[in-house]
Amino acid sequence: HPRNICCDSLRSGADAGGGLSAVRAGAPVPSPGIFRKANVMISSGEIRNFLIYGVLLAMVATLPFWGQDYWLTIGVTIASFAAMVTSWSIFSGPTHYISLSTAAFFGVGTYTTALGIEYFPELPYWTLLVIAGGLGAVMALLVGLTTLRLSGVYFVIFTLGLAELIRQVVTWLQNWSGQKGLYVLTDLGDREIYWQFLGLCVLVYIVGWLIQRSKVGLALRVIGDDEEVAKHAGIHSARLKVLLFMIPGSVAAVAGAILAPRYIYIEPMLAFTPLLSFQVVIMALLGGTGRLWGGLIGVIPFVLVWEAIAISLPNQTTLLLGVAFLVIVYFIPKGFVGILLGLRRRMMLGGEEG
Repeated sequence: HPRNICCDSLRSGADAGGGLSAVRAGAPVPSPGIFRKANVMISSGEIRNFLIYGVLLAMVATLPFWGQDYWLTIGVTIASFAAMVTSWSIFSGPTHYISLSTAAFFGVGTYTTALGIEYFPELPYWTLLVIAGGLGAVMALLVGLTTLRLSGVYFVIFTLGLAELIRQVVTWLQNWSGQKGLYVLTDLGDREIYWQFLGLCVLVYIVGWLIQRSKVGLALRVIGDDEEVAKHAGIHSARLKVLLFMIPGSVAAVAGAILAPRYIYIEPMLAFTPLLSFQVVIMALLGGTGRLWGGLIGVIPFVLVWEAIAISLPNQTTLLLGVAFLVIVYFIPKGFVGILLGLRRRMMLGGEEG
């Protein structure tokens, strides 16, 4: 069948390094054997990396036992952003769609926990997290079906306005009911919240790793390189984009649900702040979307610097966020991942010449 022939040719070209943007960005492309047996063959290098990640995870999991309260607070912030940034990169990295809807899903998650504790106290806390993830996924599905046919600036504008739209609706409902906000009173502290976010980070990373190794991952990289080519190759780009868009939507909602007890009091301006969406995008671009771990190396320095700025220049945070975005786009467009991979290539070429 012509469509199958086109798909086979495309796969062969990808395996040979033929012109996909994912290859130019340094993203791993499966070898023919691994491509045919996705999620089955694991190389020795991947096993070594997983062992290293496991040791590092065990080390950071002990932070609540020896770290001061301040550093535990920073750890919660880093872990929460790491989960949201990594899930954002799973969708926006290969497709090149810039989504600014994180705040919308995050706010839905915070209100899921707040409303659940307020009106359904008999429900277990973990049930609220599952409900929040499901609501985020369904909401992302509905938004994706209506917006992912758009591209470029139209998609960006719609996703940016989504959080504001939901915030205004929630504000109107609360004004109509006479209730301005909701209290979230639980026994959960920063230690429990921190461990929950570590678990969420592990889950997001595993999902992203499995997607990258699958045919879906290759199809997404083709869509990001040229969506018209993907369509001619028989790839259902709209369906794939919608399904992948559900991942960051669900993760952001769960993150909001986990973080709600930390806020204690929830109101629309706090839950649906548009600043969150821009922070996630800037951290992802700073780290680089060419690797799954790129988000993490973008989150850590950004959170530390942002904390220092918020303390010393609290009234200039929005201005400095815009400056940071411009600096990243113009001076390090591929993020820290691009810099590190470039240095690695130079070292390898220098070794061969030597």
